[in-house]
Amino acid sequence: MSTTHTPPNPRYADAIRAVLTTMPAARSLGFVIASIDAGSVELRQSIRPELTEHTGHVQAGILGSLADFAAGASAGTLLPEGWVNVTLDYTIKLVAPVGGDEVIARGRVVSSGKTVSVAAADLLDESGRVCATGLATFRNVRIPQDRG
Repeated sequence: MSTTHTPPNPRYADAIRAVLTTMPAARSLGFVIASIDAGSVELRQSIRPELTEHTGHVQAGILGSLADFAAGASAGTLLPEGWVNVTLDYTIKLVAPVGGDEVIARGRVVSSGKTVSVAAADLLDESGRVCATGLATFRNVRIPQDRG
């Protein structure tokens, strides 16, 4: 089932890029924004040794962070200009180990409200196999304007 979303901010893609490229935690992970559409975002993370556990697979906390970023960014595409979201909670279910060179995080909106949004993310390995799935809740907040 496909859902069509009408974002209130016509420059939503620029807003999401700005948030993700300036956030220190996102920069530290080093993922690439592969696509941004109204209600969905795809991120691609190169698998580096410092993101893995002792088995060589991506560590669970990294997968949780990627799911959170992908879900949050997808929810952010439906916010008005001057608004962002912050994570209230998320859960991640790991279903298979992730190895190889890259992990793909595909976020999608489940519900978009004025103050709270819910979004999900699937994490896939290079072959397209779902390795984890996450669900997150976000508080939507207006960015304070300079009172200069």
